[in-house]
Amino acid sequence: MARYASFVYMGNGQYGFARAAEYYFGRPIATLTVEDVDKAALLAGIPKSPRSFAPSAKETKRILRRRNHIVSLMAVNGFISSDLAKKAEQRPIQVVTWHKDNMLRAAAVVDNVLQELKASSADLSVEDLLQGRIRVYSTVDARVQQITNEALEKGLALYEKRHSSSKGLIQGSVVVLRNNDASILAETGGRQFYKGRSASYSDFNRVTQTLRQPGSAMKPIVYLAAFRQGSFTLDSMVPDQPIGVPDGGEQNTKWISNYDGQFKGLIPLREALAESRNAAAIWVAKQIGIDNVLQTARSLGIHTPLQPYISTVLGASKVNLLELANAYRAIASGIGTHPYMIRKIVRDSGEMVGKERKRSSVDLYADDLALIQEGLRGVIRIPNGTAHSLDSMEFPIAVIGKTGTTNEFRDALFIGSTYGLEGITIAVRIGFDDNRSLGPEETGGRVALPVFREIILRIYRKNLAGPVPEFPAQMEQNINDFLSGTSVARSVVIGTSPDTKHELP
Repeated sequence: MARYASFVYMGNGQYGFARAAEYYFGRPIATLTVEDVDKAALLAGIPKSPRSFAPSAKETKRILRRRNHIVSLMAVNGFISSDLAKKAEQRPIQVVTWHKDNMLRAAAVVDNVLQELKASSADLSVEDLLQGRIRVYSTVDARVQQITNEALEKGLALYEKRHSSSKGLIQGSVVVLRNNDASILAETGGRQFYKGRSASYSDFNRVTQTLRQPGSAMKPIVYLAAFRQGSFTLDSMVPDQPIGVPDGGEQNTKWISNYDGQFKGLIPLREALAESRNAAAIWVAKQIGIDNVLQTARSLGIHTPLQPYISTVLGASKVNLLELANAYRAIASGIGTHPYMIRKIVRDSGEMVGKERKRSSVDLYADDLALIQEGLRGVIRIPNGTAHSLDSMEFPIAVIGKTGTTNEFRDALFIGSTYGLEGITIAVRIGFDDNRSLGPEETGGRVALPVFREIILRIYRKNLAGPVPEFPAQMEQNINDFLSGTSVARSVVIGTSPDTKHELP
């Protein structure tokens, strides 16, 4: 019973009756006397449903009824006098502060730690944690978590200004990873208040527990697969022109269009990536084969089964946000490993549980990684790039990244990284749980990118991830050459099979 009273959830991110007394009343629980029966009854009423009965600035009648019901039962059962019960029932609910502005909510973190704990060792369980037999230390940085929470709320509020009918309904998720080992610095699985209720405890974790289409965020994997084949470089000329794919069977054809409804003809591959040209991505995937795209995705850590259809190139197959973030992290660092949140587990005897995590290099040539990194740097630096808004004096952080917008504007994504092993990767997804449309022109660049921008700016301004890593000078110079028109276009081998190759200048 004592262990339960120490660990039971008490709402607003607080665990145990002792902590709840200090949080809500500003007093140690040992100082409560019989004259504080109203406070004791309020605390006793919370565990049944913390969402419903923890003190709230918005909802007090329901909480008041439950508190008074407990007070009356105490009087009926002879624990307090009827006169004391009447006095207690007449008192309003009084707490020190509603803590609305400084409350750190991390429901997704708690959920992820518990899930990871269950899978970490056959002889450990959540019960061991609750019983105090082990201590679990997470990789999450509370400062980064706070920044992430606030940036997501701000981004959702900006969307709600444009769509007032969606207030309190639009959802989002964010995860922040260290590049060198995939440790999770922050994870936000949803907004703080959803449909008018606090989501601080048992809310659905949209980072790990939902599969959604990645949209154009899938395209870098396609181009990386093309670089692995050895027939393409960033300066290879690819056709941005009408192209058809099977739709509902081989007899029907769906014609692929671009977001702007236009085609540019032959363009450099780096331009096709930067501007997220759908037709060019489909054409490249047809040349290399969808199996090579799927193999590259697996090498980057995407283990959710992807459909072996050409539409997967444009993000039709669903993945969770954590897998997608880890793929971009692997691209930025060249290191392949699984994301994790438990830094260490220590038994009550002081013994460390488990072994040191191992890292491995991604199964890709360094030159291939350098090409896709440079291509994703172009998404920011090339004037028509979908994330060119990050190339400004107001944003002094060098990043690579890619926007993603799914069919009918159902989801908006942005995933971006700073360079190399010392960098970080941030993935943002915004959309409705019921999969309705965000609305025309509500793209990844408009909806999700501002959240990424605020998070990464605040992290580096507060020096929470070390200094900003610089991209290789040659990589930046290559982009400068392209922008100045001095880069040299190379040839690309095209054809449907090795026996039907043709040179396209």
